Amino acid sequence: MKNTLFEGFFRQIPREQQIRRIKQVIHEELTELQRYTILAYYFENKTLLQIAEERNVNKSTVCRTLRRAEDKIRRFLQY
Repeated sequence: MKNTLFEGFFRQIPREQQIRRIKQVIHEELTELQRYTILAYYFENKTLLQIAEERNVNKSTVCRTLRRAEDKIRRFLQY
């Protein structure tokens, strides 16, 4: 992922297990809209503007959705 803020949560967990846990949180805990935004931004390398144009919303709406999704992932990965 582009954002390195997740690195601090997994100091003793192997990389494979980290990725598996992140995928689990993405698929089980995020809303459909948050999931789409995370996947488009991080895995399809789309810009916020591209995602906003696809959804016919403002760029700030996409930015807020992405931020909330990242916060939710961080919160669930702390446990």
